[in-house]
This record gives sequence, C-alpha cells and structure tokens, in this order.
Amino acid sequence: TIRLDRENINAIGRLQSLQDIHSLYLQQNQIEKIENLSCFPNLRFLSLAGNRIRRVENLQPLQHLRVLDLSHNRIQTLDPAELPHSLRLLDLTGNECTHQQGYRELVVGALPHLLHLDAQPVHGRVDEEEEEGGSCSSEDEDDELLSAPSSPFTAGKDFFADLHQELAGHSERRRREALEEHQTRLEKLEELRERRDLLLPPVPL
Repeated sequence: TIRLDRENINAIGRLQSLQDIHSLYLQQNQIEKIENLSCFPNLRFLSLAGNRIRRVENLQPLQHLRVLDLSHNRIQTLDPAELPHSLRLLDLTGNECTHQQGYRELVVGALPHLLHLDAQPVHGRVDEEEEEGGSCSSEDEDDELLSAPSSPFTAGKDFFADLHQELAGHSERRRREALEEHQTRLEKLEELRERRDLLLPPVPL
C-alpha cells in the first residue's frame, strides 16, 4: 500500500514497475490528469478523490483494479470505455458527469462485475468470489501500510523519487515502533499495579 494523500501533489510521475503494490491513495491533492499508472500492473484499489481531474483516461492497463474512487473531481463527461472491466466498486459522486442522461445505466452496462456505483448497490449483481468462498476485502488487510512519508512529495520533486527508500525502511520502522509500543504498555501496566497496591487496604496479620 502507498499512501500519498494530502501531499500537494499536482502530477503523477513516472516510475519503474511496482508489481507488489495493490493499493494507492492519492486523494486530496492537486492532480489534474490520470497518467503513469501502468507501473502498478496489480493495483486493486485506487483513490483519486478530491483532486482536479477533468477526464477519465489511462486506466485500461489496470486490469486487476476493483475499487476506484474518483469522487469530487471536475469530470464533466464520462466515457465508460475508459474504465477497467474488473471494477467492483466505482465512486464518481461530486462530478458533473453523474448528471448525464442515462449515466447509471450506461456505467452499469459497461462494467459487468460492478457491485456498487456511487455508494449504491447495483441490483441483480452478485460477487462471484463471495459465492466461491473467496474474498475481495480492502487491500488494507492485504498489504503493509506505508505511513506518511518522512518528507513531502511535492510538485517540485518527483513524488516517487524516494519511494523505494521509504519502502525499504518501512519494515524496520514497524518493528521498532512495535517494540517501543510494547515497552510503553509494560510500563503502564507496572504503574497501574503500583497504584492498585497503594489503594488496597493492608492485609491483616
């Protein structure tokens, strides 16, 4: 998982292929164009909500994409042919395109696996994986979370430039943080025991 939301990013930079990334959070930035996402061939979750995107494009290479959040952008017209057929959930609320005549029927007709459109279920659709006992839960459970980068990825610098370094150090940071959290809990438990002992009445001899 890569989390780069609220980083004042205005463009999606180029990057070498990242096969293991399944979730990408880019919401609440200044992005104007969907581009350079083919480097994430196994992406399953993509959030671009709250940006400045005017057109849905360049998503066809994401053949495993299941969740796409494009809510609250500036998309006036929608060409469903630009959407990956693999989508299960699509959110376009807050865009002018949702007011197109026949919008919902057009999108549902173009996406055979779609289960939810704009937070509303698509009637008559059943998730094939759930029927087979599989799961398509959020990739938050599938991947390690990449917390907020140590330095901001801004427009003045390719926001993926330091990504490999961030990923390499992420596991070590998590182990260190877990150890520190465990130590803190032990100290709190010891403090609670001491307070309890002070409050308990003395044991009669």
